[in-house]
Amino acid sequence: MKLFLLIAFLNGFIAVALGAFGAHGLEGKITEKAIKTWEKAVQYQMFHTVALLATAFLAAKYQVTSISLAGWFFFAGIILFSGSLYIYSTTAIKTFAMITPIGGFAFLIGWVLLGYAVMRIM
Repeated sequence: MKLFLLIAFLNGFIAVALGAFGAHGLEGKITEKAIKTWEKAVQYQMFHTVALLATAFLAAKYQVTSISLAGWFFFAGIILFSGSLYIYSTTAIKTFAMITPIGGFAFLIGWVLLGYAVMRIM
């Protein structure tokens, strides 16, 4: 599915850009703990960018609804998990840290859906 490819490419670009910004632009401006939080956000964004790529290729080959659903859950997880950590690490507003587990749950649902789809098509 072309849309998931586009979303994956954009997220890969954003993850690399935010990783570089965190390493060079935030150094000395936020705490070391906040830098580690930022790095965790980048790491999970990139992991799930790869998952989105896999989803795009599988969705193009197989017409299984759970593959597309997995992709949307991965994308939602990136926004909620990584997005909340980016904001939290730069603002220290705890409300954003409370959103993070919802994004983590979205990642888990995405992986379950993708696993289910792969088991159905194999």
